[in-house]
Amino acid sequence: MAGISELASRHVDRLAALDPVMATAMGVPGHDAEMTDYSPAGLEARHALNRDTLGALSRLQPSSDAERRAAEVMRERLEVEVDQHDAGERLRDLRIFASPFSDIRECFDLMATDSEEDWETIAARIERVPEALESFQAALREGIDRGLVAARRQALACVEQGLTWSGQKGAPSFFRTFVADGMGRSSGLQARLDRAAAAADAAYGDAAAFLGKEYAPKAEAKDAVGRERYGVAARQFLGMDLDLDETYQWGWAELHRIEDRMNQIGRQILPDGALPAVIQLLESEPGRSLEGEGRLRQWLQELMDRTIAELNGKHFDIPGPIKRVEAMIAPPGGAAAMYYTAPSEDFKRPGRTWYPTMGKTRFPLWTEVSTAYHEGVPGHHLQLAQWVYLSDTLNRFQRLVAFIPGNSEGWALYAERLMGELGYLENPDYELGMLAGQAMRATRVVLDIGAHLELPIPKSERYHPGERWTPELMLPFAVEHAYQPEDYMRSEVDRYLGWPGQAIAYKVGERVWLDLREQVKAARGAAFDLKAFHVEALNLGPMGLAQLRREFATALALGPAGVRVTGARAGDAGGPNKNRLA
Repeated sequence: MAGISELASRHVDRLAALDPVMATAMGVPGHDAEMTDYSPAGLEARHALNRDTLGALSRLQPSSDAERRAAEVMRERLEVEVDQHDAGERLRDLRIFASPFSDIRECFDLMATDSEEDWETIAARIERVPEALESFQAALREGIDRGLVAARRQALACVEQGLTWSGQKGAPSFFRTFVADGMGRSSGLQARLDRAAAAADAAYGDAAAFLGKEYAPKAEAKDAVGRERYGVAARQFLGMDLDLDETYQWGWAELHRIEDRMNQIGRQILPDGALPAVIQLLESEPGRSLEGEGRLRQWLQELMDRTIAELNGKHFDIPGPIKRVEAMIAPPGGAAAMYYTAPSEDFKRPGRTWYPTMGKTRFPLWTEVSTAYHEGVPGHHLQLAQWVYLSDTLNRFQRLVAFIPGNSEGWALYAERLMGELGYLENPDYELGMLAGQAMRATRVVLDIGAHLELPIPKSERYHPGERWTPELMLPFAVEHAYQPEDYMRSEVDRYLGWPGQAIAYKVGERVWLDLREQVKAARGAAFDLKAFHVEALNLGPMGLAQLRREFATALALGPAGVRVTGARAGDAGGPNKNRLA
């Protein structure tokens, strides 16, 4: 893959230099002391890189099927980025989750903290936090001037984030807390860290004031983005065009199917109780919960370690570096949902799952088992870390840049269901938890498409039949059908409204993965092997859902080995192991 592989590697290196925060997320070394320029000039520089790479890609001729596949992935992802830039979306890139406003803070969660040199690097980056926030404000001001603004709800939610991280909301400030434990550091370094932390905390306070006083009054009062913007956003998250009206109706049907099964399982737990009573039991009974953040983290770590040991060699082939995944407690101030961060290229930074406790100290377990499978193994960690590992067969763009939520979130949701099929959710508490998670994802399809397109609620439904979705109608429906506390779902609703198209990626992606598995089963009949299907699926690497369908269609035409990857990293023979998404 010489030409395309070299272009991919060159793009990653240039992108890392232009976007050091993303470089840290990708695990590309050499930029951890730097900060990303989010100003209009910085955005233009990254846009120029994407266009340059697309131009160079158009002049290269793939010499193999692997090169052809990699070129398609690169072209599709880069074209999405160009379209988003041309539409001005990066000038209103403000939301409660996955925005430069939070990325500037969250990149510190991924930095090494083991040595004096590590803390020197951290000090240099913290010193650049005020400048990074100012550059982001410059982009938002440009957006205001061009009439491209985020929704007021998102601006106000980010005000709360900024006040929390700056220490003005009762919680300790993030940066001063982050640098506080100075054991083993020189006094000069600690003084530098303390000064930088105070300035960074103050900068987040100033940024919150800007958002509240200057930006929010000029922000869009309406949350719905409309059909055109939603379609563009959905392509970004899915890598395919979607029939939004059909998917909206399917979301309703899927929600009802899941809730019927939930009622069946609920009666196994509490024969005479309705589902709310069952959930109340699962939430309140001491023997079904854990006390304390430390105990939760230990339990999650033990569960993931045990799952890796039991699945390896039987249903998956898990390489040595991927057998390490760390359970982490997320710092306060972010969104409520658990998330995953992938390992660095060299695996010195492992894959990590992050659990936001939202101030709680008691943790009911009924939903946590399937969530751990989703974020860890066989979900995000197995897929994303596998892609990082496959450096012999996937280029750097594929491994580090080409993340498509429809593929990866769909895989993770498929992984939850798979663990039920494999017998890991025989405890009805945990099956009900998995189903509750499925219901929440089906609810997302209904709410995300319904709210942003302002569609009517079907007249056959008991909840406000015939009325068009509004933000005010979303939260009560979400609380009832997602089976999560109101504070959690309030954060979730804010997330859906600010991130159109992302929330549907889970169920839409799972729908595609399940459909593909059934196609392979039907085509191969008695020769179908579940482990072989998983090897093929993971070895393909990241790609949009449309391309994923095409690749499996080609594989079925070629026979069972159609998409297998050959070489030392494709099997146990000749290498230490075989096979590799908040």
